[in-house]
Amino acid sequence: MAKPPARIAGDLLDEHGSTYARQAGIDLDDRLAPLFQLLVLANLLSAWIGADIAVAAARELWDAGLTTPAHMRASIHRQRVAALSRAGDRRCDESTATRRGRMSEQLLADYDGDLRRLRAAGHAEPAALSRLLRAFPGIGPAGAQIFLREVQGIWSLPPVFDAKALEGARRAGLPAEP
Repeated sequence: MAKPPARIAGDLLDEHGSTYARQAGIDLDDRLAPLFQLLVLANLLSAWIGADIAVAAARELWDAGLTTPAHMRASIHRQRVAALSRAGDRRCDESTATRRGRMSEQLLADYDGDLRRLRAAGHAEPAALSRLLRAFPGIGPAGAQIFLREVQGIWSLPPVFDAKALEGARRAGLPAEP
């Protein structure tokens, strides 16, 4: 007899750990700072660095006090570069650190620093939210999908799966459609 999908999902979580947000130390809920931290994490996970380094870089940014868009914007460039370098991002260059500052500036300008306003602007519709997220520097399709997958339960979004997640679900014996 085949395992029910809920059991398969539970076994996968037990075996493979937790979400990127949890790994990065983000206490994810519908508040300004955790949502911003998730956006930064999605941005880092989209970069050409490994997931372990991206999570470590996020933790270094939080440890440096860069947990809100206002704090990130107020930080000096060298502070962001140093945090990213401490995480082992050997490829960190000026543009990587600059992108964090520009992303914060744009979030403050467009949504008063609050991603819940982005949710309202996108009418809690994943495709619209993905387009709005991709307007931020360094957030492409992968980063938008990472953000939406992590926040879907908090924002009560319909299930968000990209092709890679759906293929993994199919291979694990889970339904291959959202």
